[in-house]
Amino acid sequence: MVGIPIDSEGRFSGYASLFNRLDAGGDIVMPGAFAKSLAKRGDRIRLLFQHDPKEPVGTWEAIGEDARGLFVAGRLVPGVPRADALRRLIGNGALDGLSIGFRTVRATREGGHRKLWQIDLFEISIVTFPMMEDARIASSYSTGAAIVAATQTIRNR
Repeated sequence: MVGIPIDSEGRFSGYASLFNRLDAGGDIVMPGAFAKSLAKRGDRIRLLFQHDPKEPVGTWEAIGEDARGLFVAGRLVPGVPRADALRRLIGNGALDGLSIGFRTVRATREGGHRKLWQIDLFEISIVTFPMMEDARIASSYSTGAAIVAATQTIRNR
């Protein structure tokens, strides 16, 4: 089957944020905005459902910035009811949004929009309606160059 967004073990990947794109809240994330936070938090960034701290559903296996944005690869934890439901929803194309939970560290205002230069990232959620329209789980799970690059980013910290 072509375009399956999640594998049989609950692994998926995509972009949680894209650089230089306006989101629905009027924010624009700038390249490099996540670097300090990723170095500081490493593997302590949580994978939640709908930004709810009572709904952890998996773990992030790789998180890293590339030229496009914040690439992520995660795995849903089997046996967790919400994670099992998400696996089915993602696998059937019913849910594919990603969204970041963060605190702004450094930003500027320009043309009525906020440019985010430094972000303290603490969680990334699977969501129904992402603030950034193109922040999505990829249409097919891949172990390609982007995952390798993101994994290297995590390991080098």
